[in-house]
Amino acid sequence: MKKISDNNLLRHYISKYNLETIFDEDLLKHAQLHFYQKGEYILESNFNLEYYYLIVDGKVTVSYLLENGKSILLKFYHAFNTLGDIELLKNIPICCNNQAIEDSYLVAIPSDIIRNKYLDNPKFLHHLINSLSEKLYATLNNSSYNLTYPLINRLSSYLVEYISNKNYIVLSSSFNEIAQFLGTSYRHLNRTFKELESRSIIKCENKTIHILDKDTLLELSKNDYIKSL
Repeated sequence: MKKISDNNLLRHYISKYNLETIFDEDLLKHAQLHFYQKGEYILESNFNLEYYYLIVDGKVTVSYLLENGKSILLKFYHAFNTLGDIELLKNIPICCNNQAIEDSYLVAIPSDIIRNKYLDNPKFLHHLINSLSEKLYATLNNSSYNLTYPLINRLSSYLVEYISNKNYIVLSSSFNEIAQFLGTSYRHLNRTFKELESRSIIKCENKTIHILDKDTLLELSKNDYIKSL
């Protein structure tokens, strides 16, 4: 993580996302701009919350750490989204791992300052209510999608989330973890990968997925799936 000492860039993001409607000006004086490279962890499970984060550029995964040391991918977060809502409100250790899957910029507000001075602020409480309700809606949408659409659509949507400006994707999760996230079995997932390959949409080389037909992959995916996660 790097703290970016560029007030003009910080003010750009504050203005772009209208953060003045969430935080009072005196609280924004404590705002920092943090940069995380692809692959870096932003928040780690069981640690104390040091900063309340607002994603202003990039993409982040949310994973739940199991007792056996494995983790389950739960969500994708895009700009503009928040990290640390529940931990901030309940003053508990971080629940999930949050990892940047793209180079990401986040506006950071020290959590102690918010807890000590601003948790009863109407503007900020309204923001928290909106943030948590959107995440609940997105979780319900995700669950409904897994029950409604065939795996080929769900897998295509998952792959689309990782597409950047390259013609390949390097998966950060195992096939077992992806199967759990998509609500299916490892065997069914493997068959569906092979179906996409047989249709010359992708080509798999271990955890590297080459995108051969991006248009068809986008057509198979459903844009409302994972969109707001």
